[in-house]
Amino acid sequence: MMIAVFGTGYVGTVTGTCFADLGNRVVCVDVDEARIARLRGGDPVIYEPGLKELLQKNLKAGRLEFTSEAGRAVDGADVVFICVGTPPRLNGEADLSYVQNVARTIGTHMRDYKVVVNKSTVPVGTYDLVRRAVRDAQEGRGIPFDVVSNPEFLREGAAVRDFQNPDRIVVGTDSERAKETLSKLYGPVARATRPVMFTTIPSAELIKYASNAMLATRISFMNELSHLCETVGADITDVAKGMGLDSRIGSRFLHAGCGYGGSCFPKDVKALAQLLEQQGLTSTLLQAVDYINERQKRSVVQKLKKFLPDLEGKTIAVWGLAFKPRTDDVREAPSVTVIEQLARAYAKVRAFDPEAIENGRRALAHLSGVEFVKDAYAAVEGADALVILTEWDEFREPDLGRMKEVMRAPIIVDGRNILVPREVQALGFMYASIGR
Repeated sequence: MMIAVFGTGYVGTVTGTCFADLGNRVVCVDVDEARIARLRGGDPVIYEPGLKELLQKNLKAGRLEFTSEAGRAVDGADVVFICVGTPPRLNGEADLSYVQNVARTIGTHMRDYKVVVNKSTVPVGTYDLVRRAVRDAQEGRGIPFDVVSNPEFLREGAAVRDFQNPDRIVVGTDSERAKETLSKLYGPVARATRPVMFTTIPSAELIKYASNAMLATRISFMNELSHLCETVGADITDVAKGMGLDSRIGSRFLHAGCGYGGSCFPKDVKALAQLLEQQGLTSTLLQAVDYINERQKRSVVQKLKKFLPDLEGKTIAVWGLAFKPRTDDVREAPSVTVIEQLARAYAKVRAFDPEAIENGRRALAHLSGVEFVKDAYAAVEGADALVILTEWDEFREPDLGRMKEVMRAPIIVDGRNILVPREVQALGFMYASIGR
């Protein structure tokens, strides 16, 4: 099948590359010429396990192409995917201007029937906006098309695997022709136990927001509970395990920590809350979820100040910049909030991350006193404290003896609960974690 993908960010690059790997002919479109050049050269721009190999394989096979020529991509496609960003406005509402611009571009260049697939995360009702934009851009030519909602469920750090082995494929459509096309397109990755789920368009648009908001709610619930655990002497990890053994609850997303981040959860919680308000409904729960998360990010420095009341001039090592392991994404990451707080307290920060150094450097370019190093132990050398903000595997079993020798003060604030308290404290470290 001939596919055009608009947007070469996280979702667009993974989607286009993986569809090409299934044997389709895929053209990915972006206005960023520098990004296009890197992708043409086999550089996926983002860090995602397995993506680089697939990208280079399908470029070499001639099934995958990157271009800034929108007209040629649309003209040759059977299916056109919209995979552009929907960043939040100041009030939390999703900015749909990029989606609308792509829809106009599709309408301008199409010459025959297309299935227009909205894969960007969008609020309920975006289907109508896209359909109007495509139709109006045709300027009366009356070329038939269908608009489909097909939300993405790609976890950063596991996106290639999620595409190839999805736990669900959701398609919202009111067209039998579009349904047939999407069934054929997703046939190679659908499973007997996990077939393509066809729904109404509003339902498909809402499923993505609802899923992310539910997961964010579970995280914020545990983070709220972690403060109670610290007060009454309970251990949040034991509480989470006991809860998770209940089959009605399950163990996923019950880990307390320093807050969630990334391109989805913060934005989608705010957008869903805004959508509820627009419909005259209340968003009290989602507002609380967002508030708890932001408070949790700030709690890390509060814990640190119990050991170091005056941070001015102190050197604080930070392990982890990415919002989660196996990605280089620092968008809305707790590390950004924590490092900004440290900088405001006139502390010096020495940060390390296995993959997110460059993105962290860009996100924190407005701050002075932040140094980025290429080794975890270089970060702690001469440091007055260590703060752990991302649960990379290489941070789970560090050489604590070596660390104590090179650190100025044996202080660790573990924002991801990856170390064993009794082991750390037995070596003489002052140690704080979340809810333990």
